[in-house]
Amino acid sequence: MKIKLAKNYGFCFGVKRAIQIAEKTKDSITLGPLIHNPKEISRLELKFGVKVEENTQEITNGQNVIIRTHGIPKGDLEYLKTKDIQITDATCPYVTKPQKIVESMSKEGYQIIIFGDKTHPEVKGVMSYSITQPLVISSLEELKEIKIKKKVALVSQTTKQADNLLQIASHLITHCYEARIFNTICNATFDNQESARELSKEVDIMVIVGGKSSSNTKQLLNIALQNCPDSYLVEDENDLQTQWFEGKNICGITAGASTPDWIIDKVKEKILSL
Repeated sequence: MKIKLAKNYGFCFGVKRAIQIAEKTKDSITLGPLIHNPKEISRLELKFGVKVEENTQEITNGQNVIIRTHGIPKGDLEYLKTKDIQITDATCPYVTKPQKIVESMSKEGYQIIIFGDKTHPEVKGVMSYSITQPLVISSLEELKEIKIKKKVALVSQTTKQADNLLQIASHLITHCYEARIFNTICNATFDNQESARELSKEVDIMVIVGGKSSSNTKQLLNIALQNCPDSYLVEDENDLQTQWFEGKNICGITAGASTPDWIIDKVKEKILSL
């Protein structure tokens, strides 16, 4: 079995930064998982004592708290600042950008439209910065069913596909008096997606490595499936199934932005041994 790696894959700048912060801030608490990769979260807890807390109200005085890469709602951050705790902000700079845009544009009277997943922690955080109730849409079709105002401002979840954002932006431009379009898709996400698209055209099977709850990893899978029907998402080497590779000659591998190299290496070794 020949293996080809995507040109761009794995840890992005924001995730690398967050991991470095967590490793330096031992025995700390993160609000929600620091990143969307359960294997790496387990490593941080076992080796550095970094634990996950989902409830802001459970944070007690004297603790070291790390804000996760996806950010947290504005109200939660303001609450933490009232406590006697040490706060280290590991929010990805690409995530703080739409937060600031939404806050500014909503103050100027624009209807806020967020292209993203309502339940995703990043989107929940961005929503909280709007002074008016924002609209969250997951597709162009969903937007078409909503009555929009004359002045709108559009931002995107950082891991969405650029082509879909462009479709939504084009619709707004032709249906609004004034549309402010902000491309808040992460550059690393875009590069990883393009690399996955190109590689999926050259292989018999694609393996995407990453957390199954990770938005950017799911996007990579969807992109790969467009060109390579035999594309699979695995969290680690234990998810690989021998029958996937029967009759296949070339395997392409890419990985989500929260996937560390040590997991990717184990997946490669397992595939080579099949």
